[in-house]
Amino acid sequence: MSAWDDSTDVVLIGLGACGAVAAHVLTAAGIRVTALEAGPRLRADQMRSDEIRNDVDGWLSWPKAAGEVPTLRMDEGEAAPSWWPTLMVNAVGGTAVHYPGASFRLLPWNFRSRSATVARYGEAAIPDDATLADWPLDYDELEPYYDRVEYAIGVAGAAPAPFAGERHRGYPMPPLRRSGWNELTDDAARRLGWHPYPTPAALNSEPYNGHPACTYCGHCSGNGCYLQAKGSPDGNLIPLAEATGRLRVVTDARATRIETDEHGRVTGVHYLHDGTERFAPARAVLLATFTYENSRLLLLSGSPAHPGGIGNAHGQLGAHFVPHVTPSVLGLFPGRRLNLHTGTWAQGTVVDDWNGDNFDHTGLGFLGGGALMSANEVRPIAASQQTPPTVPRWGGEWKAWLARNAASVGSAVAQFESLTYAGNRLDLDPVAKDRHGVPRIRITYRPGENERRGVAFLRERLTEWLVAAGATETWTNDAVHIEGRHVYGGTRIGRDPRDSVLDPFGFVHDAQNLAVLGGSTFVTSGGHNPTLTAQALAWRTAEELLRRWPALRQQS
Repeated sequence: MSAWDDSTDVVLIGLGACGAVAAHVLTAAGIRVTALEAGPRLRADQMRSDEIRNDVDGWLSWPKAAGEVPTLRMDEGEAAPSWWPTLMVNAVGGTAVHYPGASFRLLPWNFRSRSATVARYGEAAIPDDATLADWPLDYDELEPYYDRVEYAIGVAGAAPAPFAGERHRGYPMPPLRRSGWNELTDDAARRLGWHPYPTPAALNSEPYNGHPACTYCGHCSGNGCYLQAKGSPDGNLIPLAEATGRLRVVTDARATRIETDEHGRVTGVHYLHDGTERFAPARAVLLATFTYENSRLLLLSGSPAHPGGIGNAHGQLGAHFVPHVTPSVLGLFPGRRLNLHTGTWAQGTVVDDWNGDNFDHTGLGFLGGGALMSANEVRPIAASQQTPPTVPRWGGEWKAWLARNAASVGSAVAQFESLTYAGNRLDLDPVAKDRHGVPRIRITYRPGENERRGVAFLRERLTEWLVAAGATETWTNDAVHIEGRHVYGGTRIGRDPRDSVLDPFGFVHDAQNLAVLGGSTFVTSGGHNPTLTAQALAWRTAEELLRRWPALRQQS
C-alpha cells in the first residue's frame, strides 16, 4: 500500500527544460503543481572546468539515467545495450543543465513537410514505408510561444536569420561574441554563396534577468554554468515558479506508474522516494521526461481501461521514432592556431542553405536536409582524438602529430532530419531490465536509403565548407552516425487517434487530463536542435490546460 500525498492540481513528472516551462506558466496562473524529479538539486558551485569529470566520467549522468540506458537493435535480432550516448541528466533543470544552449526555431517548411513535398515533387518522392506527416499546427501558430520562451530564458541571436520564419520582434540579446574560427567559417560560407549567421543561444551575451554575461570559459557543454549565465531552467523558470509558493519539488522521486480510473481518466502518479512507495493524486498529470522515458512510463501504466498502456489504443505508443543523423567532417589548417578550446559550442556559425527544402531536391534521392554548423569548445582530451586515419591512435607518431597540429584542427557538423518509418519504434525490452526489475526501453531503428543519401550529400557540403575556409586535408567517418540525444517520436501529436497518441495540444486522445511534453511529441525532427521547439510546445500545452481547467475541475 502506497503512502498518499495531499491532493494537488497538477503532478508534473520531470522538471527539465519542458517541465520547467509548464511549471512556470501554471503556477503564475494560480495552479498548484507537484513536480516529481528523479535526480537531486544541484548548485552552481558544483560546476567546475574539469574535462575528465564532466566529459570522460560524465558526472551529470546520474545513476538513474546511467542504469537505464535503452537497448538497441538495428535489425530483427536481439537488442543489445545501446551505444548511443544518451547523456540524460536527472536533476532539477534536467538535461538543460548541461546542454550547450543552441536555441533554434524550426523552419516553417518543417511543419508541413509532407504536403509541401507532395506539392513540389509528387507523392512518389516519399518512401513507401515512411510515415511522414504534417504537424497539426503551423509555424505561425507556434511563433508566439517561441517568442515567450526566448524572452523568459534569455536567447542571444541575430534576426532576421536567413530562411527563417517571420517573427514579431527580435531576440532579447545580441549574438554571442564572434571568435576567429567563427569569422573564418562565416567568410568561407559567404564566398561559396551561402548565407551564414551566428548560432542563436540561450547564453547571456550581456547581463540578463539578474544574471551575468557568459565568460566563454569553454566548459559549457556537459557541464552546468557556475555563473548561471546559461538559460537552463534551474536558474530562471524554476525559481520563478517556486517564488509563487505553488510549486512543490520532490527530488530523487522515481515515477513508476500513472494511475487511471475505470473510465480511463488519470488520477495521479505512483513514485518511489526515500525507499517508500508513494501516490500523488491530482486532477491532471503532465509527463515531461526524456523521449525514451515518456514512452516507457506510458507503456508501464497499463490498466483495464488502457490494456496496452496509456495512449496505445491504436498501437501508436512508441511508433514514429526517429533520431537526428549527424555527419561531421574534420579539417587541418596548418600553421593556424584555431584556439577552439576557448568559447562555447553555441558560439558558432550556422548555414541553412541545405536545410529543409531550401534547395532543389530533384534527382537527389532524398528529402529534407539539415543545418550545417561549425562550433568552438573542443577541449584537450577531445582534441587528442581528432587525428586523421593516416595517423596512429597512440604512440610516438601520434604524439608528434598532435604537437604539430592539435591546435589546427577544425570541424563542422550537420543535423539531418531523417524520416520516420513504420518499422522504427520504441517498446519495452522483453529481456533487459534495470536494477529495479523494470523493463528498459528498446529502440528499433534502421536508417533508410533516404538517410544514407542525405548524409552523403551533407558530408560533401561540410567538406566543401572546410576546404573553402582553408583546410588542406579533410577526413570523416563514413558510417551513419546516430545522435542519441536528439531523438523524437513515440508520442506523436496529431488530429487522428489512429496515427497519433496525442491531440494537437499534446493531450492523450483517450485520457484528456494527461498531457505529454518534449521531443517525443514531435511529428518530424527538423534540421535544428530541438530544445526551443519543445519548450514552445510545452508553453502552448500549459496554456491549453489553463483553458480546459474549469471543465477538468467539474469532472474531478
